[in-house]
Amino acid sequence: MLATATTATLVGVDGHVVTVEVHTSNGLPSFTIVGLPDAACREARDRVRAAVLSSGLHWPDSRVTVNLAPSGLRKGGAVLDVAMAVAVLAATDQVPAESLLGKAFLGELGLDGAVRAAAGILPLTDALRDHAVVVASEACHVALAAGPRAVHAVRTLAELASVLAGRAPWPETPPIPPQPPAAPLPDLGDVVGQPLARRAVEVAAAGGHHLLMLGPPGAGKTMLARRLVGLLPELDGQSAMEATRVQSAAGLPLPTGLATRPAFRSPHHTATVTALIGGGTTAIRPGEISLAHRGVLFLDELGEFAPSVLDAMRQPLEEGVVRVSRASGACTFPARFLLVAAMNPCPCGHAGRPGSCRCSDYARQRYLRRLSGPLLDRFDLRVQVQRPEPDQLLDGIRGESTEPVAARVAAARTRAATRGVATNAELTPVQLERHAPITTSARRELRTRLREGLLSGRGLHRVRCVALTMCDLDGDEPVVNAERLHEALTLRATVGSLHAPVSAEHRMSTG
Repeated sequence: MLATATTATLVGVDGHVVTVEVHTSNGLPSFTIVGLPDAACREARDRVRAAVLSSGLHWPDSRVTVNLAPSGLRKGGAVLDVAMAVAVLAATDQVPAESLLGKAFLGELGLDGAVRAAAGILPLTDALRDHAVVVASEACHVALAAGPRAVHAVRTLAELASVLAGRAPWPETPPIPPQPPAAPLPDLGDVVGQPLARRAVEVAAAGGHHLLMLGPPGAGKTMLARRLVGLLPELDGQSAMEATRVQSAAGLPLPTGLATRPAFRSPHHTATVTALIGGGTTAIRPGEISLAHRGVLFLDELGEFAPSVLDAMRQPLEEGVVRVSRASGACTFPARFLLVAAMNPCPCGHAGRPGSCRCSDYARQRYLRRLSGPLLDRFDLRVQVQRPEPDQLLDGIRGESTEPVAARVAAARTRAATRGVATNAELTPVQLERHAPITTSARRELRTRLREGLLSGRGLHRVRCVALTMCDLDGDEPVVNAERLHEALTLRATVGSLHAPVSAEHRMSTG
């Protein structure tokens, strides 16, 4: 006897339709799975048999062969368990084979016959657009988020078999669980002083500009970075779908529906290239830069990351996607994120304060060489963060809170949307020339800096984008004049100049 069922498997963050073919024949009792299954998929032999017997159903005393088509596509995970089980039931006439038509089955089986949720339900459901999808009850709200389609939720294999055999109706769709209250985000008003760094954080959030903060320990770099995500507006439909697909494929807990809050990812500085970029041996999984898609990737202690790990981000920072190729296959992951980094000026952290640094010149230069020139050139904003003055810390005067700054950021992004992009950082040179003309004096200054080697071609484009973002934040006409250009160049200081001692008067004047 032969029976088929439809399911899907996950490759990267995309689902691919899989047909499960089950054939029973005479011979010694056995259960064989072919079609490039991985280890978890091969272990379904024991899970499926135990689940069928625990559900009070009959397991055939014959040779059972399961083929996962297409055979050239590697199958992974336990999400194919339910499809294998119902195909076995159809091949042994315990449920009508016709009852499987037009339906797809996604879920892992427990040894007691329980149907459990599996990773990647959202992209898997999205791949099965022409089928009614059967999932575990706890995964129903995730499957419904994939779009309008028929979704059936079941709790056990026995319940599913009764429905397919016509002995019971489909269970009612479980109510969507209430969304737990979101944890409050830290307030930007907690940051004392730091006028220049606060301005850089606001510009980064409004224009999607990558930000590097350099300063001694305890200056407030991490505080500023963790409060930046609160300035970002909620994700719209397409961005929320992209971000939720990545989180679902990675097996992260999902909210009720789509994830609308931008992600904030902060990996440890010992993270490997695979952890940051994505990859794997048996299955290619998204890395931290993809989990931060449409959100913030914060790299604290940037100087402690391996240089090879940092340089691996150069291409994704430019293109907004990362292409991971392995011997087992290749995947493309979305990676449009806002990079925020913080680092000390030297290994001891006190460079710039006369008489405080204990590092030799060689140690400081070696520390900085961990950051390659091409990577530094991709930071649109590079600012120094000094420790606040004692009076500022002791007076308890709060800075501007998150709410008014977030309102300005939202207004600036609305202006950027009229140019056909989500943020100004995504503007092409042609779009920038059309939407942000340069005055004669600003063009003269840029020409001088280009001739002196202080700006690269990429830097020229980024400086103009930053200046345009400042115009949007302040509600001015989108014209890059000498004043806007000067402010944009001030927020793009060279890393070497960030090590110079800075007086309190200068720090206040830059605000």
